[in-house]
Amino acid sequence: MDQFSAMKAFRSIVDAGSFTAAAERLDTTHSSMSRQLRQLEAHLGSRLLDRNSRRLTLTEAGRAYYQDCVDILDRLEVAEQRLQADHDAPSGLLRVSAPLVIGTLELSQWLPAFLEQYPGIELDLSCDDRLVDLIGGGFDMALRIAGPLADSTLVARELAVTDMVLVASPRYIAQWGLPRQPADLARHALIGFAGARALSAWSLTSARGAQVEVSPRGRLRVDAIPALHAAVLAGQGIAAFTRLTVQEDLLHGRLVRVLPQHHAGRRHYYAVYPHARQLAPKVRALAGFMARHYAALQQVRPVIPEA
Repeated sequence: MDQFSAMKAFRSIVDAGSFTAAAERLDTTHSSMSRQLRQLEAHLGSRLLDRNSRRLTLTEAGRAYYQDCVDILDRLEVAEQRLQADHDAPSGLLRVSAPLVIGTLELSQWLPAFLEQYPGIELDLSCDDRLVDLIGGGFDMALRIAGPLADSTLVARELAVTDMVLVASPRYIAQWGLPRQPADLARHALIGFAGARALSAWSLTSARGAQVEVSPRGRLRVDAIPALHAAVLAGQGIAAFTRLTVQEDLLHGRLVRVLPQHHAGRRHYYAVYPHARQLAPKVRALAGFMARHYAALQQVRPVIPEA
């Protein structure tokens, strides 16, 4: 018995719902599918399917084995595709959904190098902070910044994990002074983010793990990260961003860290796509490129002055 062929047959029978439909998918015969299933069950010593004239039903052992088959076969297919992708130059139209911050504040850091490295790819970038329907919207991939993602039918590749940091402009610090501890923030202008996934309070964590919550209740609230960034650069107050978003500003002195011994939580950068099977080389190219881009950024650990 060819166990991998039998596993493929078993999976196809379950997915198709009948021996006949499964045989058509694999371009074989009903009798061949039935024989492979019997051999697999004999090899495992367990009945995988209860079958009668009307329907097929997975047994308890069958349900568990089916999930294992899906995982193993998908991994093998992805490995084969990865090897094949090394020989195929990524090309074609790549439709990507990205949050505004990646499509605006971070765009100049990665877009030119990506397009230069992959001249065969035409990029259609849609920037929106809404969680779009990838399949319904016709997207090949989404870039997202979030906490740990909930279970989903989508496949998520983690690109980076970064701290949320408090920042202000040198102009603001010169005028209003530098907070030395979280309690000092009560006397400062804190710019709140009012977007769809905004937090009602900043949960500040010290290097020793102590936590304190601070509510950003200044005179200004905005619902888009680029506007929040512009307000902070204009000296209107203190705000929280991912460190990756403001790293260039910190390096060039346009912004300074506030309470650098604290962070305001962490965010994950993800590449999200509908499924790992038959992943197009153009999608793999961007996901891999962004992973390398963020890995390089995270190697930069400058000593950032407080003011």
